[in-house]
Amino acid sequence: MTELFGARFSNPVLMAAGTCGFGEPVVDVMSPGEIGGLVTKSVTVEPRWGNPAPRVAEFDGGMLNSVGLANPGLKAVREEKLPWMRRSLEGLPVFVSVAGATVDEYASVVSGLEGEDGFIGFELNLSCPNDSHLGGRPFCLDPDALREVLDAVRPLTARPVLVKLAPNDPDIAGTATLAARHGADGITAINTVPGFLTGRGGEERVGAGTGGTSGPALLPVGLAAVREVAGAVDVPVIGVGGILAGRDARAYMRAGASLVQVGTGSFADPRCAARVARALAVDMLV
Repeated sequence: MTELFGARFSNPVLMAAGTCGFGEPVVDVMSPGEIGGLVTKSVTVEPRWGNPAPRVAEFDGGMLNSVGLANPGLKAVREEKLPWMRRSLEGLPVFVSVAGATVDEYASVVSGLEGEDGFIGFELNLSCPNDSHLGGRPFCLDPDALREVLDAVRPLTARPVLVKLAPNDPDIAGTATLAARHGADGITAINTVPGFLTGRGGEERVGAGTGGTSGPALLPVGLAAVREVAGAVDVPVIGVGGILAGRDARAYMRAGASLVQVGTGSFADPRCAARVARALAVDMLV
């Protein structure tokens, strides 16, 4: 049992944002109690259809995805998804991932969900390669933009707020420190690495051209980021990137993570997070 953010996690293994919808795949293949928690698909103010197909391309070290933050939007999440989660997830700790293209959009999603039950906190997706503020860099790569989002969101909620950071940040420890100083209760490290793939004929393999690289190739990148961040901040760090087995989760814990998230592994094996949790539990007893 792990106690963090005012909640009890039956184990430290969560499912990462964008890999388990709003929990529907969890109840299809396992008991919610087999994992420690989950992070929902990122929620934006208005519904998004996402990027053009194809949205996913595999390569030897993982996959490239360019989903484009497809989601049903704030209203549908509040009126349909959260009630379903309350009925179906058996009290599983859930963070709602929040995304947007402006500071006001982040604030609108948080304020629009704050009065609802069925989740314990928010994870601010400030690092998605598929979204950025006003067509520029992701929020977390712009210190002023990151600060503005947190200063707008923090007064709107009493719930824990996590900030998800990018692997291509040349000063990820400094960014984490800034986030914690402006009210982040935890740091999620990391999101996907921007990437690009072509086919044999030179054609782009995902419809948007570029996307986010994830999977086993991301493991050492994530471990390095967690090690840096954990050494710089006093808030909990959640490690994510390339976790396929218990040994990968254990490596993140040794690097300084309090919790971990399984992402791409769930596409290859929908029960990957539960399997990792079981293996990690055995490893922790040795």
